[in-house]
Formats: sequence, C-alpha cells, structure tokens
Amino acid sequence: MSTGTLLAIIIPIVVVIALLAVAAALLMRRRKLRERFGPEYERTMDNADNRMAGERELRAREKRHDSLDIKPLDNRVRDRYTRDWTSVQEEFVDRPEDAVHDADRLVTSLMHERGYPTQDFEQQLKDLSVEHGRTLEHYRVAHEVDALSVQHQATTEQLRGAMVHYRALFDELLSDGGQPRHAPA
Repeated sequence: MSTGTLLAIIIPIVVVIALLAVAAALLMRRRKLRERFGPEYERTMDNADNRMAGERELRAREKRHDSLDIKPLDNRVRDRYTRDWTSVQEEFVDRPEDAVHDADRLVTSLMHERGYPTQDFEQQLKDLSVEHGRTLEHYRVAHEVDALSVQHQATTEQLRGAMVHYRALFDELLSDGGQPRHAPA
C-alpha cells in the first residue's frame, strides 16, 4: 500500500477516535453536573437559551461557590440553631405567619453562619444550588409562601407546608449538606 493510501485510512480513523474522546468527555462532564446539581440541573437547562449556556452557568456557580468560605458549624452553634428551630415550630401553633417569617430568618441566618452571602435571594439560590440542589425547591416554595403570608394571603395549610419546606433546607444546612465534618482547627 502506498503512503498516501495509508494516510487516507489512518487520518480519518484518528479524527473519529478524537471526536469520540471529546464526546465522551463532554458526556461525563454533563453527567457530573447533573449529579451534583440534581433537579437544579434541569431547571437551569429549561431557563437557558441552550444546553451549553446552561452548563456554562452551572460551572460559573461552581466557581463562585468555590471562592466562598463555606464552613461547618461547631457543636455549640449547631445546638443553638436546633433550639431556635424548636422555638419556631412551637410558635407555629399560635402564630403561624410569624413562625414562617421566623423560619425564613432562621434559615437565612444559618446560611450566613455557614458562609453563604445572604443579601440577594436569587444569588442565594445560585450559591446554594451547588451543594444543596436537591433541597433548593423546598426553599423556593417556602419563600413564595412567606411572601404570600406578608400580604396575609397564605392559607394555614400553605404555611404548614412552608415550615416543612424550610425544615428540609434547614436540616441539610445544619448537617453541613451531608459533607463530612472537619475537625475544628
């Protein structure tokens, strides 16, 4: 066989192998994003212009999250938040709207304590999505009910549901998002 014929066979094979390797790498990266962000992956894809833009957004969230100083709680602080949550739950019996507002404030305080910025709700969602994508919808729903309750438009059942939703994120933040605890330095 001539050199030209060999090159005509080898070059397309090398190109196909390279394309397959790139495709496999992209699929693995997509799968990692999907696993890390959970339901938030699909939500972001639905809101993005295209898949590449959505995945770029998720990678930007990861990069920002990595720059944050997210820290575990020491046991005393964890116990204080647990007691505070118990008080908020007890408050629900007599003052459900106030309890939901207090639950929102307590979750926000816990986020701040862990190192999450808490000034802007939309940014909170993006920052939390990196480690808490599976419970983020709970936070969204609870926050919507809290907004309704400010206008006295939330039903008791919605308020009860908001407490359950706040509790899901609260528990995850309190337990460091399922991440292993680091010994205090």
